[in-house]
Amino acid sequence: MTTASGLPVGRVGFGAMRLPAAPGPAREQALAVVRRAVGLGVPLIDTAFLYGWGANEELLAEALHPYPEGLLVATKVGIVPSEEGEGWAHDGRPESLRRQTEQALRRLRLDRVELLQLHRLDPAVPVAEQVGALRELRDAGLVGGIGLSEVTVEQLAEARRTAAIASVQNRYNLFDREHEAVLAQCEAAGIAFLPWRPVAAERSAEVDAVARELGATPQQVLLAWLLARSPVMLPIPGTASAAHLEENVAAGALRLTDDLRARLDRAAAGA
Repeated sequence: MTTASGLPVGRVGFGAMRLPAAPGPAREQALAVVRRAVGLGVPLIDTAFLYGWGANEELLAEALHPYPEGLLVATKVGIVPSEEGEGWAHDGRPESLRRQTEQALRRLRLDRVELLQLHRLDPAVPVAEQVGALRELRDAGLVGGIGLSEVTVEQLAEARRTAAIASVQNRYNLFDREHEAVLAQCEAAGIAFLPWRPVAAERSAEVDAVARELGATPQQVLLAWLLARSPVMLPIPGTASAAHLEENVAAGALRLTDDLRARLDRAAAGA
């Protein structure tokens, strides 16, 4: 299934953030995990400049180039290194976004990135200027779809006045539904919703009980809940473990009855 924007939904994607990129055995394992993800039919792999300041993108290119047909590689721009705070800063200036995109294309060994996301909107730059820069890149053939990350309903609506938005990547899971209204807006417009942190950190006796009844893991139940929650949902759980990856992908085949979903929703409401 695809959204109105043409992005695949309804299956489990892969978030590459956790993959180690430094030389050594851990990197070799990371390459194997990425290749296994493709072998399992993962439709989308999500990366970003922030993940190792380009090292994660280079890892994906080493593992997968030339990329198999049908695989969508998504990356993010708008964040740059900084010596202050958490080690990063916003930079949504149009000239910076163009430069970051060109560098990402070189690292990924692509002529066009099918989904380019603003990692965060820069509060110092008008939304129309930031999204407009990505629209120009799309019009030039360097970008397929434009995505946003961690946006409000108002920011999403403002961005859509400048360009069509293909996806939104906000934090969302069974126990964390702060962005419920954003999800609803995405559903109404056919915009893919890529929840990051899709597996809640909280332990829940009810989730554990449902998992036992289904012969599944609690993590699989949480991913299955997301897939059942909305037709535009595409979770992107991350892992550096091949076994964990296979469990995550298998969650795409797990079906929750209305009763099980109601039990999970009640557990979340009472948490």
